[in-house]
Amino acid sequence: MSVANTVSEVVTRARAAQAEFETFDQVAIDNAVCALAWVVMEPGRNRLLAEQAVADTRLGSVEDKVLKNYRKTLGLLRDLNEVRTVGVIAEYPELGLTEIARPVGVVGAVTPSTNPVATPTNKVINAVKGANAVILAPSPKGEATGSRLVEYFRAALKQIGAPEDLVQKLPSPVNREATRELMSQVDLVVATGSQNNIRAAYSSGTPAVGVGQGNVAVIVDETADCSLAAEKIVASKRFDHATSCSSENSVIVVDSAYDRFCEALVHQGAVILDSTEKQILQDTMWVNGSLNPAVLARSATEIANLAGLERVDSGTSILVVLESGAGPAYPFSGEKLSPVLTLYRTSDFGAACEQVRAIYGYQGAGHSVGLHSSNAERAVKIGLSLPACRVIVNQAHCFATGGSFDNGLPFSLSMGCGTWGGNSVGDNVNYRHYLNIVRIVRPIPVNEPVEKELLADYWNQYGK
Repeated sequence: MSVANTVSEVVTRARAAQAEFETFDQVAIDNAVCALAWVVMEPGRNRLLAEQAVADTRLGSVEDKVLKNYRKTLGLLRDLNEVRTVGVIAEYPELGLTEIARPVGVVGAVTPSTNPVATPTNKVINAVKGANAVILAPSPKGEATGSRLVEYFRAALKQIGAPEDLVQKLPSPVNREATRELMSQVDLVVATGSQNNIRAAYSSGTPAVGVGQGNVAVIVDETADCSLAAEKIVASKRFDHATSCSSENSVIVVDSAYDRFCEALVHQGAVILDSTEKQILQDTMWVNGSLNPAVLARSATEIANLAGLERVDSGTSILVVLESGAGPAYPFSGEKLSPVLTLYRTSDFGAACEQVRAIYGYQGAGHSVGLHSSNAERAVKIGLSLPACRVIVNQAHCFATGGSFDNGLPFSLSMGCGTWGGNSVGDNVNYRHYLNIVRIVRPIPVNEPVEKELLADYWNQYGK
């Protein structure tokens, strides 16, 4: 059977399931959401899935994945609690408008190997919340984990009387041809992962939501609490061995805070490499210009052992390299997907912003930028000038960017990067991206201005 026919069979089953599920009321849909969430939140299944994810992909930490799977799903449940996604969802009498939520249909969800449980779970729950069906296209490394996850999802749906085929996975083995065929046959593609997949999603001919590349840069200015900033940055950078696209990759520190911040980093278990050690690490991490798969999402100790860095011991949290430039000639200025942090020293806040701009000119434009500062105006200055859709202030970046219990962003593992990152959205991808919104438009009292009311200031300044 051809790839097109194989994918068509899966999509046909999904369409039948979605047509049935679309008739369910909000209570029944919310029950399905809870059933799917509990698949991952239940401690035994969560640990089993986390263990398999690390065993299959050799990326990240089991304990951190257990925590990530649970908290990201709990946060998503909080966001979706009491949210209406069926029928009338909003009324605006003064505008004569009524909003009705309708499903997008069948969603093709492309997911990465870095988070083979948390990311597909987020996409499946958001899709089902909108009465959609969803078909997963996991990365090859994460496919076995994805298969087990989908089996659990389908059993949970069956238990509550919902159609099992609401959640499916492409038949094994998942490959590029099948994934691209899926993109062409579904109603919406939501893609997270390699930029090749993102570009394929946008060029598939199907409406697509794709996200950009991470390469987060963080500024520490002279007003920052350096001890607290270092604690948060190290905790974020070492979490799950930096599998998250939201992990800090570079920290830019203004001169007057530099020594204090370096001392604080060392206090948090970081090892700041000298120039010789940096070159040894660079030769290990990049092979023929590409990141060495052997270092991806491994602990600092494992990477140091692979590189032969004798000064690093089991108590090391992250490795730190000093850098001054950005671009292909400075590979440490790019995304590293490992607990290796690049440290820059600049004269002042303005120079720090320009360093971030240079880094994002190479990689990471649109994603987000961090700031550790007690000067509230500086976050606004960053938001007005740098190419980033999120400015994360005084927070551990990888915990905050995808939504947290102490900030207002939606819980998500897919961060849109706007046009700066080549994306159609700049939001944290959430349930609203999985809905069609119908608007009933009724007549209201006429609200037609005369031209003088709108053009008077312009006329007075420039004439008619």
